[in-house]
Amino acid sequence: MAKGFFANLKGVDAFGKTTEDVKVKTRTGALLTIISAAIILAFSFVEFIDYRAVNIDTSIVVDKSRGEKLTVNLNVTFPRVPCYLLSLDIMDISGELQRDISHNVMKVRLDTHGKEVPNSHSAELRNDLDKMNDAKRENYCGSCFGGLEPEGGCCNTCEDVRLAYVNRGWSFSNPEAIEQCKNEGWADKLKEQADEGCNISGRIRVNKVIGNIHLSPGRSFQTNARNLYELVPYLRDDGNRHDFSHTIHHLAFEGDDEYDYWKAAAGSAMRQRMGLTENPLDGAIARTAKAQYMFQYFLKVVSTQFRTLDGRKVNTHQYSTTQFERDLTEGAAGETAGGIHVQHGVSGLPGAFFNFEISPILVVHAETRQSFAHFLTSTCAIIGGVLTVASIIDSILFATNRRLKKSGGSAPTGNGYGKLM
Repeated sequence: MAKGFFANLKGVDAFGKTTEDVKVKTRTGALLTIISAAIILAFSFVEFIDYRAVNIDTSIVVDKSRGEKLTVNLNVTFPRVPCYLLSLDIMDISGELQRDISHNVMKVRLDTHGKEVPNSHSAELRNDLDKMNDAKRENYCGSCFGGLEPEGGCCNTCEDVRLAYVNRGWSFSNPEAIEQCKNEGWADKLKEQADEGCNISGRIRVNKVIGNIHLSPGRSFQTNARNLYELVPYLRDDGNRHDFSHTIHHLAFEGDDEYDYWKAAAGSAMRQRMGLTENPLDGAIARTAKAQYMFQYFLKVVSTQFRTLDGRKVNTHQYSTTQFERDLTEGAAGETAGGIHVQHGVSGLPGAFFNFEISPILVVHAETRQSFAHFLTSTCAIIGGVLTVASIIDSILFATNRRLKKSGGSAPTGNGYGKLM
């Protein structure tokens, strides 16, 4: 019985016969084969390039960092403000106040042509005072003239007396009456520098809260409702023009990761790729012809994180800015260019003020690359899709040609249409 069953199977083709049109070789089929191969190679090459390309995905999340500090990197030039008059102060919403910051900050005196005055750095000037102190007798203890005395109880230099006045909240507008200042020739130095400018640069640390940075006459020269020339008598009759026109060469908010060489290099590369190398205030110029003039910049600081393919995370910051200028000679009230009356709620001081606010969001720029599984799947889809479409086109052309032949059409026989091989 089994023998008869297998004998019956001999006449059965389990896979069926190959269709007749597949056996036909035509020039059209060969052409479609070549075109299909070229398309497959081109699309596969494009897919490989896309697979190797590194893309940057941007997302926004809530900034959950706590207790961090920001580093402000600044470089500003005031062409008509002497360095002794310029003070860098910081205050924030937490109540922290830093006055006359000198740590990590360099002041450079500039002549009337904007060039650096030789041996004019703050550190070098301070060394001159140290030499004078060394020449004094060991038991010398100078008076603070009513100012708040330091821990040692002595004010041996003019700078010590000035700081004592500052800490007491007094104005230090008449150093000629101070013995230490007379001995050091402090007043003469101020008069010599009256026609100079000043460049201030450095890095300062601020709390990651709402705050502001002041570049203005120091607290030593500030009292309520007083004119700038009343605060600094040497400026009144020197015949020089003094105002807070300035040029911002660089102003950036930096993260601690940017002081790591490898992280900084990775972050810099991503910045260049995204076109984020320039800060909004870099190269900004502000000019005025009035001594009583106030420049205000309102900065919105956004935390930013760069994530590289090798797993590095670089924390930094970006900011946007708007600017406001105010003529202080108008007092508390004034009018806009359109004739609208404006009332100022707070009094102002001449100088440049940078008010910064921290955004609660974190912008994440992450490098990504297509997975190999995705590349393999896409390549298979390209090959299968191209062959399928080519087969359909070839079948249509072959069937059309055969029908034309049967109906007596005049289709050329030498270039018949056939199935893709």
